[in-house]
Amino acid sequence: MEASADGTRLRKMFEGLRGEWTSDGRFFIFEKMIDGRIDLWGLPEAKRLPWQKRNDNPIQLTTGPLSFADPSPSKDGKKIYAVGVSQRAEVIRYDSGNHQFVPYLSGISAEGLAFSQDGQWVAYTSYPDGMLWRSKVDGSERLQLTFRPLRRAFLPRWSPDGKQIAFNAIVPDASWNIFLVSSNGGTPQRILPSEQTQMDANWSPDGNSLVFGSVFVPNAPIYIVDLRSKRASPLPGSNGLFSPHWSPDGRQIAAITTERPRKLMLFDFSTHKWTELFGSEMGYENWSHDGKYIYFQDYHDHAPDVGYRIVRLRLSDRKVENVAELKNLGGLTGTFGDWFGLAPDDSPLFSRDISTSEIYSLEMEWP
Repeated sequence: MEASADGTRLRKMFEGLRGEWTSDGRFFIFEKMIDGRIDLWGLPEAKRLPWQKRNDNPIQLTTGPLSFADPSPSKDGKKIYAVGVSQRAEVIRYDSGNHQFVPYLSGISAEGLAFSQDGQWVAYTSYPDGMLWRSKVDGSERLQLTFRPLRRAFLPRWSPDGKQIAFNAIVPDASWNIFLVSSNGGTPQRILPSEQTQMDANWSPDGNSLVFGSVFVPNAPIYIVDLRSKRASPLPGSNGLFSPHWSPDGRQIAAITTERPRKLMLFDFSTHKWTELFGSEMGYENWSHDGKYIYFQDYHDHAPDVGYRIVRLRLSDRKVENVAELKNLGGLTGTFGDWFGLAPDDSPLFSRDISTSEIYSLEMEWP
């Protein structure tokens, strides 16, 4: 955004992140993220007469391969100091037998792992560029499923028959929407083109419907879309909830409140009522494959030196059991917070941040 020094004439300019002026006021240096990488750009502040229109075309200053962030121009205007980051993640699994975190799928740089019902295939998005891939669980038969201009695929979900994958993605100048693509490759199809954000689509057990919500739209409901008619219907009483996940038997849907503290809620199709299951800050709920438990991140009841832990709630008696303490694990990462999922044996999966960063001095020759 741009405004006059007195706060008037506020207007939108273009996408961008943090920035700083050069000491002589000739350029505004700022960050811009494209396809998961941050580059530095410079916007000239050319002198002009009051009736002349300014040039709003910024100059790209870096083109990777590192992400450059936190620009700080030197006092003489000849250099820009910035943090250069090589972004990479490592998929790890918590082994409950020996209580250790071990690399999974050879520690690929990815997030959002999802598995076919037979446990033979895995879909995931590469980190940090956000392209959708699928492969066998041993890493063989790897196939890229999304390409530019589709940006940042996220949270893939296999159809019950293993033939399709639903996922979220952004097209240029649009919101997050839901797409379907064949697990054997092809052109992704947008299900319900909309300006409203659609997130975290999950399949009904019969494969005929998808359920989705939106954490970015205030008090929005959860919708169920019939894939045959493309008709979307709101789930009763679901306003202000997101991240809906269908139970394996199709009788219930788990979801999270958008208001903090984010609570775990459960919808029963037999009564059409919602019940609170867990009343403290939590995230990334996942049904166990047998439908007896819901696993999630617990941010409230944890030791002082642990950011959060992974717990599971048993549906039969609502008892919460500790699964994994994330102590001494190092930084985790993900597109929206620290991603967490389940392997076919219900062991927890994470994306560990193994990025490296250094401070760089960029020599600038201004036009």
